[in-house]
This record gives sequence, structure tokens and C-alpha cells, in this order.
Amino acid sequence: MASEEHFNDEVFVARLHDVATCRDAFTEIINHFSRPLYWQIRRMVIDHDTANDLLQNTFMKAWSNIDNFRGDARLSTWLYKIAVNETLTYIAREKARNQVSIDGDDAFLVNDIESDPYFDGDELQVKFQKAINTLPEKQRMVFNMRYFDEMKYEQMSEILGTSVGALKASYHHALKKIEQFFSDDN
Repeated sequence: MASEEHFNDEVFVARLHDVATCRDAFTEIINHFSRPLYWQIRRMVIDHDTANDLLQNTFMKAWSNIDNFRGDARLSTWLYKIAVNETLTYIAREKARNQVSIDGDDAFLVNDIESDPYFDGDELQVKFQKAINTLPEKQRMVFNMRYFDEMKYEQMSEILGTSVGALKASYHHALKKIEQFFSDDN
């Protein structure tokens, strides 16, 4: 996740609610959070262009709702929550379009790994991504946030609306399923 040592939420919330500084503050927020949000989305949808579209949708939704943001949660948590919801909506829409049950296989995501010209991983990285994409949505999201972003369970809890204990269990189950994926393949 983006470094937040130099990012003061209170200052930015005040700037966002001031007509004179709102646009500049939002531009800084985009610059600060684009990369971590992009990668959170990209790990869920695999495709670079789709991730860029969803990132743009995330910031457009944040901009259109900026007046409603009071600073009760951290700005990063609010943005992640928007990004996660945009991503889940996209995945559900794609499942419907591909006539896959809501709880069904996300094979369309696994297939996207090999067809994505922006994915430059070696064979082991491709296999690792395939293993991750066999996880159910929630486990995949928890795994990505914890493993790649090193996000604390407490922040994930705020973003996903799930208890810390359930998130820890979800992460543990995800690890076991990824281990099993590698074991079954040998």
C-alpha cells in the first residue's frame, strides 16, 4: 500500500471540502493512491486495461461522492472500499455475461493471465497467479491485500466489513488452497 507517513488525512479532508483547494487535493490523492489501488484491482481482474478502467471508475465515484466523505474512516480505506466494490461489481457482471453462477468458477480470470500482453511473469509466477485465481472472490481479495499489500487485518476489516478473525481464517484457507494447487500439479 502507498506510504502514508507523509499523508495527513485531516489536512486532505479539509482541502477536499474547500472549493479553492478541492481539485488540487484530489489530484494529489490520485497521484498518491493510483498505484496501490491499480494493483489491488489488477490482482482481482488480471487484465491491465480492465484494471485501468476500474481504477478510473473508482476515482470518478470518489470525486462524485467527495462531499459525503466526512473523514470517519481513513481516506485510503474509503478509496479501497470503492475500488473493491467496483471490482466485485465488474466480476459479477462478467460472470453473468459468461453465464457463470455467482459462486462458480472464475476460469475467465485464469484464462486472462496467459492472454494478457502486460503480464510478464515467468512460469512459476503464472502458476502462482493461476492458483490465486482459483480462490473464491473473498479469499482471493483477502489473500491479495495481505500477501501483496501487507495490509493489516484491521484495515481489511474496515474495507470489507468482515471481522478480523474471519479475515485471518480466510487468509489461512487461501494459503492452504494455494499449497494444495501446487501439490496437485506435481
